[in-house]
Amino acid sequence: GFDSVILMLTKLFDFNLNSVTESSLWRSTDYGTTYQKLNEKVGAKTILSYLYVSPNNKRKIMLLTDPEVESSLLISSDEGATYQKYRLSFYILSLLFHPEQEDWILAYSHDQKLYSSVEFGRRWQLVHERVAPNRFYWSKTGLDKEPGLIHLETIISEGQAQYVTCKLQNCTEANKGKPFPGYIDPNSLVVQDEYVFVQVTLITAHKCMYLFQLHDKDLHVISTDENRVVAAVQEWNQNDTYNLYVSETGGVFYTLALENVVSSMGHEGNVMIDLYEVAGIKGMFLANKKTDNVVKTYITYNRGRDWRLLQAPTADLRGNSIRCELPYCSLHLHLHVSANPYTSGNIESKDSAPGIIVASGSIGAELTTSNVSMFITSDAGNTWRQIFDEEYSVLYLDQGGALVAIRHTPLPIRHLWMSFDEGREWNKYSFTMSPLFVDGLLGEPGEETLIMTIFGHVSHRSEWQLVKIDFRSIFNRRCTEGDYQTWHLHNRGEPCIMGVKRIYRKLKPIARCVMGKTYSVTMTSAPCDCTEADFECDYGYDRRSDGKCTPAFWFLPSSMSRSCTTGTTFINSTGYRKVVSNNCTAGVIAEYTARRQHCPTQAPKGLHLVTSEGKLTATLGTNVTFLVFLEEGDGARTSIMVDFGDGHALTYSNVSSIENGVKHVYKAVGIYRVSATGENRLGSESVVLYLHVTCQLEYIHLSAPFVAVKSKEVNLTAVLWPSQVGTVTYIWWFGNNTEPIITLEGSVACTFSREGVNTVTVQVSAGNAILQDRKAIAVHEYFRSHLLAFSSNLDDHNPDVAEWRLDVSRVIKNSMVKATGVTPERLLVSVLPGLPTAAEFFLLPDKELTEGKPDKNSLTEIILSALNQNLVQFTLRPGVQVTVYAAHLSAAPLVDMSENHSGSAMLMLLSVVVLGLAIFVVYKFKRYSAHDILNPPGQHPS
Repeated sequence: GFDSVILMLTKLFDFNLNSVTESSLWRSTDYGTTYQKLNEKVGAKTILSYLYVSPNNKRKIMLLTDPEVESSLLISSDEGATYQKYRLSFYILSLLFHPEQEDWILAYSHDQKLYSSVEFGRRWQLVHERVAPNRFYWSKTGLDKEPGLIHLETIISEGQAQYVTCKLQNCTEANKGKPFPGYIDPNSLVVQDEYVFVQVTLITAHKCMYLFQLHDKDLHVISTDENRVVAAVQEWNQNDTYNLYVSETGGVFYTLALENVVSSMGHEGNVMIDLYEVAGIKGMFLANKKTDNVVKTYITYNRGRDWRLLQAPTADLRGNSIRCELPYCSLHLHLHVSANPYTSGNIESKDSAPGIIVASGSIGAELTTSNVSMFITSDAGNTWRQIFDEEYSVLYLDQGGALVAIRHTPLPIRHLWMSFDEGREWNKYSFTMSPLFVDGLLGEPGEETLIMTIFGHVSHRSEWQLVKIDFRSIFNRRCTEGDYQTWHLHNRGEPCIMGVKRIYRKLKPIARCVMGKTYSVTMTSAPCDCTEADFECDYGYDRRSDGKCTPAFWFLPSSMSRSCTTGTTFINSTGYRKVVSNNCTAGVIAEYTARRQHCPTQAPKGLHLVTSEGKLTATLGTNVTFLVFLEEGDGARTSIMVDFGDGHALTYSNVSSIENGVKHVYKAVGIYRVSATGENRLGSESVVLYLHVTCQLEYIHLSAPFVAVKSKEVNLTAVLWPSQVGTVTYIWWFGNNTEPIITLEGSVACTFSREGVNTVTVQVSAGNAILQDRKAIAVHEYFRSHLLAFSSNLDDHNPDVAEWRLDVSRVIKNSMVKATGVTPERLLVSVLPGLPTAAEFFLLPDKELTEGKPDKNSLTEIILSALNQNLVQFTLRPGVQVTVYAAHLSAAPLVDMSENHSGSAMLMLLSVVVLGLAIFVVYKFKRYSAHDILNPPGQHPS
């Protein structure tokens, strides 16, 4: 509601259809006394899904339709009285209104696209594609150079994202900003106030960037108040808890504030940290910490410097005393804020009512979900009172001048409770004649609520019931100065909190008057002298059990001077830093404040060399950025030489001159030894990185014989294109073997012990690519083979692809069978890769002959005779008649594989792929047979 107008959207959900089947829009102009149904104004059959109010102009309303039915939005500029409808070309998943410009909106679509509108949704323009969900932010006035700048995270690949900035109406590649060089971790961009956070796998700093320097799994920024970041970090050893870190004013250096803060999955899968920032009092937090599987609630008054347990109430509702002694027993609270805007959460506090906190919880050794009661504190957590022994929703009326409570129950109710004295006494009021199942509460925006609407239903099948309650009649007058008192904020009697004594003006608990909208909280403060309690451990230091801060095991205090130049000075930490926004003065401030000292003269120490993406691989022909860091030493006077390992090296005068990295392009595949050497007049140090430069593997070919002899060794070769791709692993699978053979070489020798068709598969793993090829090899006791040639017209039609060769092999075999009468089972034909076109035929033994040796020459002579007489022909296509004939013996001898021969020989084919052209080398083996004697080399058979 705003002014006297209330808009309400109701939807009817059909559980059988699992969807919304109708919606109604209601409008009241008399603060909820009467409502008018606006369905005709938005379209009688239109199903609405969401209602938005412009945060900068309450008169502007936007309604989204259900995208399952249609994708449209309706816009009103007169507090929802009339609407205009606009069609959308995309489905809106979420909207982000600009914090100041009332007509500027960002819309995120179902297909990861981000759109912008500068006309309150009347027209939209695509900003960027592949945007990470909920990782887009408006620029902040006074911090960003342009008011129309958008910060967003784009998805590059499954494990890589990029942080870019875009101009609102002109996000072209030329106008796109990339504040952080290189990739960031997915779903890690957070832009809040003057801070930008990204998560990366290496530690680096960049101008105008604040990087969280922790190797963590998950990060949530809790608060950035007063130039100090409070962040929850899930580290490598945590699953359902987070560690709480706090920064100095720059947001760069973080110290541990509290370990193992409980977390859970909240509304829409969002992570909820059990940390509550108390409204109205800076630096005050409540947190639930898990230790030995027990959860306890702790409180801090100084932004996490000190934590303690909550003192339980001394008496219960009936006045019986409660025995609960610290630290064995204390009060524990549920710290979740409601995701539903129409119900209160487990804990509530308001800026206008400093010191008052209402929460649900339990008393004992740990937090439980059983025996939950409601508790209240009026003095900022020092003392607590029990107000109900069941869970209630509690709302603040009149800026905290009164409290209203409604019971959390699935049962219908008629009563609510009110307190005018900060929860000490509660009066019961009836708000309806017939009991109502309460679904939620509607109050006036802000904290000065005096009119409240309760909505629910009388039965599960009934219409909505709305009950308007006007509390103004309960208050009999306006508050005067005599109704207020002073209240001192303290921590167990200690008035100095965050270096200041604070005195607030609060309503007296007995006053029953209206403060009204004009009331504002007033506070007077006076500074305190600094004590040790005003200082926390500095970056790199841990607090010991005696309270002293000492260097952490991983921290080198001398590393803080690495950017030092001899002859100048630097700020040397004492191990302490004043808690940010702590305003103490004098006292022990000189003892704990960091001191300026002369820079030490040091040799370089702790040199680091990494690639900008933190990887040890790079792609051939692309820019590789190397980053060099120095932990200790005079960085400004330390020269750096970077040797890229490929014959190129560069030298720089100092470390700071290459803070943005050194770029290099490798022109050949290989493993390179990259080194960096830092040197000054006191010494030097070197560091080495081994970089694997690879290129994409595009194609592999398994070169294997078509036919092999049983139990005779066969060579298999995997040919790669390109031939050099970097480090490669070969995985060989033979037949039905369940275990492969893995080699680093592209050739293996193997034997086949059984006759028949044996399959060989080779997989080649290069980088993140795995390619494979498979060949079938026919294995026999012996065989004869001969090369075939063709009439030259076949070359004109040879595309040199495997599928064509397979088809032509089949056609040649059929032609040879037809011309010679050889049984098909005894003949194999294989067309070889490359040009000119060549083939080979294999004559296999007759399986039906079991005794003696068959006549090896008769069938071969028949086949060769048919080939020499040009009897073997086939038609490739109409008008293209191809003749098959026997190749000359000089090209390859006839091979006879009989087991009675002393010399084992066979035809070996090795194919080498070079730029797509296959070159085949045929090796001749010297052997002595009747065929060699009859046909010496150089003579052709007639």
